[in-house]
Amino acid sequence: MQTEAVAVFQQFVAAINGHDIEALSDLMAPDHLFVDSADNRMQGAQFMRTGWLGYFAMCPDYWIRVENLLSEGETALATGEAGGTIDGTAWKIPAAWQAVIKGGQVSEWRVFADNQPVREILARRKR
Repeated sequence: MQTEAVAVFQQFVAAINGHDIEALSDLMAPDHLFVDSADNRMQGAQFMRTGWLGYFAMCPDYWIRVENLLSEGETALATGEAGGTIDGTAWKIPAAWQAVIKGGQVSEWRVFADNQPVREILARRKR
């Protein structure tokens, strides 16, 4: 039997892969917390709506591929890979995600990844 955490996690990943801002907004709790792999924290669904719009503009084919997904209670943990294209340069990295699901929405989304390929692409913009 699929848990609510797994179902909402999968909906959130599908919204990311579909670049579906409306679905992402509906799935984020109003006080949604996003934590990236550098421990940068962004709070609030409205703020993250803007963040996702910017990320999809920068990486128009961004995708997540989940290979393993586990859940316990309100928490879902997944491993896989993420990738896309930024400024014409393709990248792909191993990644993991942790989501806390409350009331059918993503209360917290944490990303664990070595984003060095992305940092290198973005560093070229500054030259």
